Amino acid sequence: MDVYVVGAGMTKFGKHPDRDAVDLAVEAVNEAIRDAGVDRRRIQAAYCGHVYGGMVLGQKVLARTGLAGIPLANVENACSSGATAIREGYLAIRAGEYDVVLAFGVEHLTTRFRGALTPGEEDLEGALGLTMPAVYAMRAVRHMTEFGTTREELAYVSVKNKRNASLNPYAQFQNPVTVEDVLNSRPIADPLRLLDCCPVSDGAAAVVLASERVVGELGRSRAVRLAAASLRTGTVEVGLPSMAFEPLTRATAQDAYERAGVGPEDVDFAEVHDCFSIAEVLRVEGLGLYPVGEYPKRAARGEADIGGRLPINPSGGLLGKGHPLGATGVAQVVELVRQLRGEAGPRQIEGARVGLAHCRGGKAAGVEGAACTVLIATR
Repeated sequence: MDVYVVGAGMTKFGKHPDRDAVDLAVEAVNEAIRDAGVDRRRIQAAYCGHVYGGMVLGQKVLARTGLAGIPLANVENACSSGATAIREGYLAIRAGEYDVVLAFGVEHLTTRFRGALTPGEEDLEGALGLTMPAVYAMRAVRHMTEFGTTREELAYVSVKNKRNASLNPYAQFQNPVTVEDVLNSRPIADPLRLLDCCPVSDGAAAVVLASERVVGELGRSRAVRLAAASLRTGTVEVGLPSMAFEPLTRATAQDAYERAGVGPEDVDFAEVHDCFSIAEVLRVEGLGLYPVGEYPKRAARGEADIGGRLPINPSGGLLGKGHPLGATGVAQVVELVRQLRGEAGPRQIEGARVGLAHCRGGKAAGVEGAACTVLIATR
């Protein structure tokens, strides 16, 4: 049974000191329901993705949106929490359990962290210095060593994404930057600078999913088919892991391509989990969208720009749009929907028919990565 996204909504990402997570989620959910044009009484179940939202956050949102009483599951899967919530709704509709499902993600990180996300007390590797900035700094050095990637090419990833974000009214950052701005920003973990790193963000995003039968009733003009929703966890690492390639991203992508009946050559644009500038490089190459080792040079030539051969992160990505953990994967799908409907305004990709969203998050000692999702949407 095919599954469609019939409604999409999100808040502006950024710092919201005067609002809480529930308030942000209510805004996104109400916008998605309005966008879907369905009576909210038709929504049969809901899934809420969040990481630091506390106990029964999703139920608090349902209580304020007229949806209390329906089944709801709170989903925590690190940065992939929101995308995993969508996948749960997708699977429930495909199984014939429901016809209309709400999936949303939310995070209010500024009430939890004032700077970088800190490792958990039980994270021995993190306590010894293997924090996320340190991990990705090593990956950047390795990519430079193996493929000759330059510091300027890596900086261009952030330049591109912040330029795209300036065209997105929902993005946290609204001002473009230059390569020089990136290189001259504050050092974080050599060679990464402040503008190579995504920010701490607050925000929420939501989608309404529906079965083919319901889409037939609503009309297909604005429905976007969710052709695949794949999820993988990292395998146990034996020996020295690769720092310049992501097998987990490749395996998840291969599963999604097979389920959607497309290949990387069919993808018109992608929203990719760019928590750091080097992360976009590794994920794009892992997805097979650009040859391994070549993405930084090709991106610096403009191939990944809006209007380029294969645009990456037209929304601004995490570097430009922001990264409220639980909301990120849902916001990526919101961008897919708006692009495929032709509703993306000045960042619109002409003729887009196939969009891909990749989200990867978390780490656990001894495995490559905690969770990776690849969702593919088509028109």
